[in-house]
Amino acid sequence: MYDVAIIGGGVTGLSASIYSARFNLKTIIFDPDFGGLIKTTHLVENYPGFTNVTGMELAKSIEDHARSYKNIEFKKEKVIDIEKNGDCFLIKTEDGEYQAKTIVFSTGAEHRKLNVPGEKEFTNKGVSYCATCDGPLFKDKFVGVVGGSDSAAKEALLLSQYAKKVYIIYRKEKIRAEPINLKRVEENDKIEIINNTNVTEILGRDFVEKVRLDSNLRELKLDGLFIEVGFVVKAELAEKLGVELNEKGEIIINGMSETNVKGIYAAGDCTNFEFKQAITGVAQGVNAVYSIYNYLKDYKIEPC
Repeated sequence: MYDVAIIGGGVTGLSASIYSARFNLKTIIFDPDFGGLIKTTHLVENYPGFTNVTGMELAKSIEDHARSYKNIEFKKEKVIDIEKNGDCFLIKTEDGEYQAKTIVFSTGAEHRKLNVPGEKEFTNKGVSYCATCDGPLFKDKFVGVVGGSDSAAKEALLLSQYAKKVYIIYRKEKIRAEPINLKRVEENDKIEIINNTNVTEILGRDFVEKVRLDSNLRELKLDGLFIEVGFVVKAELAEKLGVELNEKGEIIINGMSETNVKGIYAAGDCTNFEFKQAITGVAQGVNAVYSIYNYLKDYKIEPC
């Protein structure tokens, strides 16, 4: 039986595993693809110790650090169910079953869809959710970015290195990028912002050719559309165990990453913490394991 089972191997879960190992806790961490969503980020400029680093490099650095500890077991398996039996948790994956005394949910989030006609049909045929992954495919092309967050601005800036023209299409009056990125967008001749506008349909034959907009019922010719409209939290397994969620479906935690269910902790993008950044998720993961260390210190838990 493991002391700690970490569900989700992004930078939050990996960092939690590092501290778990340092507390000499028997640790297992699950993820079909370690590294998490940050791997799709082109440039990270706000992680202490790195002036600038790609998301892929940062994720690999943290994963390599975690794998240097011998008391962490890495499983490239998807957790499909968790049952609570007394104070023990039975974890079921597609490949096996495991027992753990405590659970850390660091399941993160997945890209939110627009849910407009044509989106599903043209995914990977011009519709993308990752400029880092697919940007080079659109050299000298016309592309659009849907969204108004800082992430959308950074996607547009990256795409401008390849595309002939980049449109940011946003449903409100002004995009909400960090000041430094807003300035970069405004000074980039390749980028044009279309405000107060929604994409209502994606059109084409074999690949994306244009999108339909709700402002003046116009159509915009595009070769690609990058969707950056936020994320949907993955918290179904936690909810099944009785963990309290907020109205957004996020796991509610306190300052030490504890949930309302004894033995269950959460950290990172799946939680109700408002400012979702790699560094804040990492800190929450560390808090979770510290809480677990204190919880298990004088508490005997029998196997399931």
